[in-house]
Amino acid sequence: MKRFEGRVAIVTGAASGIGAETAKRFAEEGAVVACVDIDESGVQGKAEAIGESAYSIACDIGDPKSVAALHSTVLDKSGKIDILVNAAAIVPFVPWAELDFEEWRRVLRVNLDGLFLMCRASSDAMRKNGYGRIVSVCSNSIFAGTPNMAHYVASKGGVLTFSRALATELGGDEITVNCVCPGLTDTEGVQKTEHKNAFEFVEMLQAIKGRGTPPDIVPAIAFLASEEAHWITGQALNADAGMVRW
Repeated sequence: MKRFEGRVAIVTGAASGIGAETAKRFAEEGAVVACVDIDESGVQGKAEAIGESAYSIACDIGDPKSVAALHSTVLDKSGKIDILVNAAAIVPFVPWAELDFEEWRRVLRVNLDGLFLMCRASSDAMRKNGYGRIVSVCSNSIFAGTPNMAHYVASKGGVLTFSRALATELGGDEITVNCVCPGLTDTEGVQKTEHKNAFEFVEMLQAIKGRGTPPDIVPAIAFLASEEAHWITGQALNADAGMVRW
C-alpha cells in the first residue's frame, strides 16, 4: 500500500527507535522522507539504509536557527512539506530528589521547545499548500504518572495539550494535529536507562502481553498521518497494549 505517494515527510528522532522505524515505513509507502536527528552520523546511516527516497539532515530541534535551516533545506530539496512527525525526545531517569533546574531545562528544551519550533516552521509551510498532517509522539506516562522522570512526564503532558490547541488553530487550513502515546517501548534510548528493567512490571499491567517495540507503534503514527485520518484531529491515540485505558 502506497498511502504516502507524492508526499514529503519530516521525521525527527530518525536516527533510532520509533523515529527511525517511522521514516522507514513512510518511505516504503511512497513518501520522500527527510530524516532528522542531532546524531548526524546515525541519521545519515538510517537514511542511506532506507534508500534514495530518504535523505538526512542534522538538526538540534531546540535551536531556532537550526530548525530554520532544516526547513529551508527541505523546501529547497523537496518543494513542500506535507507531514511532520515529532519523534525526537530525551528519555531521562532522574529521581525527584536529584532533579535540578538544569536537568529540567535540558529535557524541556528538546521535548517541548523543540516541538514548538518544529510545528511553527512546518505548519507555516503546510498552510501555504492548504494541507498537512502533524503527528507527535507523546507517552502513556502522562496518564500513569511514571516515577523518576517528572520533567519528561511534564513535557509529554505539554505535547498532548499543545496538540489539542494547535489542532484548533490549524483546522481551517486542512491540517490535522494528533499524537500517539506509546507505553514503555524497547528502543536504544530506553536501553540506556534504568527503564530497561521495568518491562516485566509493565507487561503485568498490559491487556496484551509482550514487550513493545517500534514496529508496534508506527502503524498508529502512519494512520494518523494518512488520508484515512482526515476527520481526526486534536486526539491522543494510546499504543500501549492496553496498559492505560481512558
